[in-house]
Amino acid sequence: MTTNYIPRLYEFLRELGRRQDRQWFKENKETYDFLRAQWITDIDRLLARCAEWWPELKWQTGAGSVYRIYRDTRFSPDKSPYKTYFSASVSPRGRSSSAAHLPGFYIQAGPGKDGGATDGYEADSSGLYGGLWCPDSAVLKKLRKAIIDNIDEFEEIINEPELNRLYPEWFGPTLKTVPKGYDRNHPQAELLRLKEYGRFCQLPMEFFSDPDWPDRAAEMLRPLYPLLRFLEYSVFEE
Repeated sequence: MTTNYIPRLYEFLRELGRRQDRQWFKENKETYDFLRAQWITDIDRLLARCAEWWPELKWQTGAGSVYRIYRDTRFSPDKSPYKTYFSASVSPRGRSSSAAHLPGFYIQAGPGKDGGATDGYEADSSGLYGGLWCPDSAVLKKLRKAIIDNIDEFEEIINEPELNRLYPEWFGPTLKTVPKGYDRNHPQAELLRLKEYGRFCQLPMEFFSDPDWPDRAAEMLRPLYPLLRFLEYSVFEE
């Protein structure tokens, strides 16, 4: 199978971003449906490859993992109705609401929005993400304690060479100082200041235009798996 739909996808999303027009989208719905079907097929391939080393994924499907194109504008000053990227969540829970703030992988492809932000990701931030996004305060407190209590194990995970080659930095917001209850000069102050625990690898359109991108992406996500397992265990530990 070839993924030659990707340049067409980026062209479609650029035009959608410029217009943000419901009538135009309606008139081009057939094109959107075709592109979405191709994307779902590729996510199915990605899931199958990831399931080779994350067996719990074998019951997930591309259709259950891919996000809608429609933006949730209820609490946003930006009332643009459409996202300017395709995306998917890779986890044993798919993209269900219960999985929204639990450890998992996230894939995004698209040109972004006229040089501006797209729902928390920079305009050209197509790529791969793995970790725990936007945990609530109770979960974050639990994670920080788990990291400090198991710092040798955690540092061994995050210092793995292949992980740091592909994902050299933490992604997301940080506190200005260490959280309450920890010494300001704590040796793990950098880890304690994180407000979410995830890594991101930005990728260009050319990556997704490769017919083998789902296979390549699955191998690129693999080094993140030990981090996800640590985070998942820490979240659910009693």
